Amino acid sequence: MSLLRVIGRPMLASMFVVGGLSSLRDPRRVAPVAEPVVRAVTERISVLPDDTERVVRLNGAVQVVSGVLLGLGRCPRLSALALAATLVPTTLAAHRYWEVEDPADRAQQRVHFFKNVSMLGGLLITADDTGSAPSLLWRGRHAAQDLRHDACLVRRSVRATAPTAAAVGSGRAKLGI
Repeated sequence: MSLLRVIGRPMLASMFVVGGLSSLRDPRRVAPVAEPVVRAVTERISVLPDDTERVVRLNGAVQVVSGVLLGLGRCPRLSALALAATLVPTTLAAHRYWEVEDPADRAQQRVHFFKNVSMLGGLLITADDTGSAPSLLWRGRHAAQDLRHDACLVRRSVRATAPTAAAVGSGRAKLGI
């Protein structure tokens, strides 16, 4: 594993571990801001609890677990996807800069919004990073190409040896062997 991955993954994960712990410890602080987004998400995903505080706590738990796994380099692609999935509703709930009236507050919320968009980009890159190993898609494509190549070689070999084999078989039949 490269030194950049060893250093970069924990750095990317740190914000999620800290933020997730905060949401786990005190979901009431975040619940009023999260209410509109939580309501919209729970209407579409029936598995989620209806209570906003429980959803905030669940989101925090996913962030902590996925952040720790990403930081340790365990299941980094899956962890990055899980963090990306939690970051979208978090950003939409907490940093709605377009609704803020005060220009100074609006500017601050816009900075936080685009910081989260940048972190989302980093998570998506991390989710796509195979760590220098070929992806399953690449392996599948090359395995299929190898099989087609092998089948072509077998077909050529059969075509090349068929007349000889036929002649030998014919000769044996005539000799009664």
